Amino acid sequence: MERSDIPRLGLETFTEVNFKVPFLTVEQYPPDANLFVVENRERYPVKDYISPNRRQFYKIFHMASGTGVLTVGLHQYVMNAGEIAFLHPDEIMSWQTTSTETRGHFCLIHPDYLEQEPHLLQLLRNYPYFQPAKAVVQLTDTQSSNINRYFELIWTEDRGHNEDKKQAILLHLQMILLEAQRAGRNLADVAVPESYRYIHGFLSLLESTFQVKTTDDVVKIKTAGEFADQLHVHPNYLNSLVKNQTGKTLREHIQDRLLYEAKVLLLQTDWDINTISYTLGFSEQAAFTSFFNRKERISPSKYRKKEVA
Repeated sequence: MERSDIPRLGLETFTEVNFKVPFLTVEQYPPDANLFVVENRERYPVKDYISPNRRQFYKIFHMASGTGVLTVGLHQYVMNAGEIAFLHPDEIMSWQTTSTETRGHFCLIHPDYLEQEPHLLQLLRNYPYFQPAKAVVQLTDTQSSNINRYFELIWTEDRGHNEDKKQAILLHLQMILLEAQRAGRNLADVAVPESYRYIHGFLSLLESTFQVKTTDDVVKIKTAGEFADQLHVHPNYLNSLVKNQTGKTLREHIQDRLLYEAKVLLLQTDWDINTISYTLGFSEQAAFTSFFNRKERISPSKYRKKEVA
């Protein structure tokens, strides 16, 4: 492999690159998450994290107070109170809080939640701000107050028992989209640190490696060295960056992503264990069962039965 572009950093530069980037915990969305989720930040405090894994959800979050740094793909935004962000399912995103507290709301919308509302699903797909380069919109005080009120109404409806609560939720959701589109002022992004680009590149490759959608898809598990080769960087350097900023080695991330995909397939398909084992690249079912058992202290079949029940 050609190593001419391997970073050769002095101690001072290495420290500057590695330790000014926030520590980000990799958060995986639960494979059995509800199709619609809305939360209040006072009850569900935000934490620093990076989310690369098979989200499937559109995410909208509004900052009523506080500050933070949002990165969507390779676009980074320094967010303040009175701003709203729109995150597409396919994009790797991360968040770093830079204030003592953050107030506001967020919601997650799975496309299946809109299965009976195709016009609203199309609205989300075509909405201009679900793009990394336009992900954050600046609001006036009045617009921010209105959006906060719509979120509160959605939160109340979601926890209520009205038969028509979904209809009310979707009406308020459309008002949020309308209010943000009327604002129409995108927050300018800033350049991401070079070290984050490597982490983003690794997590993007990791996600694309584990795209199992049919029984004909077979994962070819890559080693840490193979991922580093694809990013044209020395494995030790990549491993150091990833470990310093996520707390886990390349190998641990690969194993975690493999386990996550196994859980998704166990819960979201009716494939038998042997088929799942094959698509995940195991030579035989026994090897897959042993791997799953070692990680979860339960067999794949018992996990499926327990979680589905």
